[in-house]
Amino acid sequence: MTTDLNVPSENLEKLASNLTRLEELTQRLVQAVSQKRTPNPAVEAPGMGLFTHAVTAYWKEAMENPGKLIEQQATLWGKTLKHYIDAQHALASGKFTAPDDDTPTDRRFSNPLWKTHPYFNFVKQQYFRNVEAMEMALSDIDDLEPHERKRVEHFAHQLMDMLAPTNFLATNPDALERAVETDGESLVKGLENLVHDIESNHGDFLVRLADPDAFVLGDNIGATEGAVVYRNRMIELIQYKATTEKVHATPIVIFPPWINKFYIMDLKPSNSLIKWIVDQGYTLFVVSWKNPDKSYADVGLDEYVEEGFIAAIEEAKKITGEKQVNAVGYCIAGTTLTLTQAVLAKRGDKSVKSATFFTTLTDFSDPGEVSVFLDDDFIDGIEEQVGRDGYLDKYFMARTFSFLRSNDLVYAPAIRNYMLGDKPPAFDLLYWNGDGTNLPAKMAVEYLRWICQANRLADGTIEICGETIGLKDVKIPLFAVACEADHIAPWKGSFNGIRQYGSKDKTFVVSQSGHIAGIINPPSKNKYGHYTNDTEMGEADDWLATATFHDGSWWPRWEAWMKPRAGKMIEARDLGDSKHPVLAPAPGTYVTETPII
Repeated sequence: MTTDLNVPSENLEKLASNLTRLEELTQRLVQAVSQKRTPNPAVEAPGMGLFTHAVTAYWKEAMENPGKLIEQQATLWGKTLKHYIDAQHALASGKFTAPDDDTPTDRRFSNPLWKTHPYFNFVKQQYFRNVEAMEMALSDIDDLEPHERKRVEHFAHQLMDMLAPTNFLATNPDALERAVETDGESLVKGLENLVHDIESNHGDFLVRLADPDAFVLGDNIGATEGAVVYRNRMIELIQYKATTEKVHATPIVIFPPWINKFYIMDLKPSNSLIKWIVDQGYTLFVVSWKNPDKSYADVGLDEYVEEGFIAAIEEAKKITGEKQVNAVGYCIAGTTLTLTQAVLAKRGDKSVKSATFFTTLTDFSDPGEVSVFLDDDFIDGIEEQVGRDGYLDKYFMARTFSFLRSNDLVYAPAIRNYMLGDKPPAFDLLYWNGDGTNLPAKMAVEYLRWICQANRLADGTIEICGETIGLKDVKIPLFAVACEADHIAPWKGSFNGIRQYGSKDKTFVVSQSGHIAGIINPPSKNKYGHYTNDTEMGEADDWLATATFHDGSWWPRWEAWMKPRAGKMIEARDLGDSKHPVLAPAPGTYVTETPII
């Protein structure tokens, strides 16, 4: 049986059922959103003073030079009107085709209908006209300082990205086609995904990037064999089981960032940096950080240095019977390894034989894209938030870094999950990216105020563990890896910090790709190359211009550098010792904890 519209009745029944489910899910969504924490506008967006100044400067320019503004608007209006007339002419002539389209190539608009369908093409072209108008307006504001201009441009582009027609059902052909094909089922699944994400984040909106059920720590990710051999309130120290009969005497201790979890270096055997290091014949220890709750509110950088870094180094020495270790710090842990080594140097402690730094910033005079979040309007808001909560919730960090790449990490996944109704992919890297950690209140404020804003580490005026220290206090051999396309720790910023260290033995490498892929770049993939230069570290651009490019991963180059600093070969060690019994198999217990707040 069919209706007069020749639509099978079962399809209409399915559509009606789906519409009913949408109404039910909408009520559940309202309930989920009502659970959102008390909003703090200061951590949600930049202070209004930024835009007030920009708007004032714009209108000042318009009043002083109105002809320029009128000329710009007339040009844009002319393009808009011509486009409208062209579209109307095509329809009037009976051709259901779009007019000429000179808009830029953009993968958000990959559906052929954006080029061929008059409606979607009209919407797309008008969107790019609006972006063009915004960019012209921004470029004509003269009364802005460079950093202020950078912030205005960043947040203005964030606004335009948010308003892209692809982000709305009525102007997204992919979502509309899927909804029709599935009789609305895709929209039901999408709304179910949205409600689930908001419920999981206690009313906050954070797009799920990967299938949460696809991975189990210790099973199909983070599964390299090892054991927790030491634990305190800050860290679990994991020792990995040797895979070679002999190992170098001097152990390696890796400190991952505590704003993420350590298993980024151990996603699966084929790309595990941890397994690769063990397979080269090294005794390897890796720190797994505690995921703090409000009881850690008074834990600051001093505690991270003493109870985290120095404790791990001392326990690794006791277990192996060695007087020194080779230490590795990744991102913020590289910054804090710098603090640690400077403190040890002031104390005359030679426990660290060499230091390796992955994507590490220590001079924040130019921190790159993240600088737009380092002004007082945001930091004051964070200080207020952590003062109230006792910790910086992982939600704020995840959102901040996601919006540095909003089209890739916010809007594209949101379209996939919520408009198309697809299940998030089983992608280990994105699973890790969504498995965030909290930060103690005191540490977060100290790091942001002292190191990021005041740049006291680079200036040599920061006081840690009772010692006033700076970059020049680090004098041990060092190997640093920065990443060419890193938007979190830009390579030039890393370069500018490393060149100020007091070490005479420095090796600096620039890897292709970004903050993660440039580091987790196994030789077997032969994917990204790297640059080296044996000349003195002068200006970053000059260094790269005269650098030598090498195909393939930097890992073997680092291992060749590490080998002569790793001591003689000895029999492979067991896990722990009589005073350091196995407390838990790797990846340990801290990495799986989700604090009850």
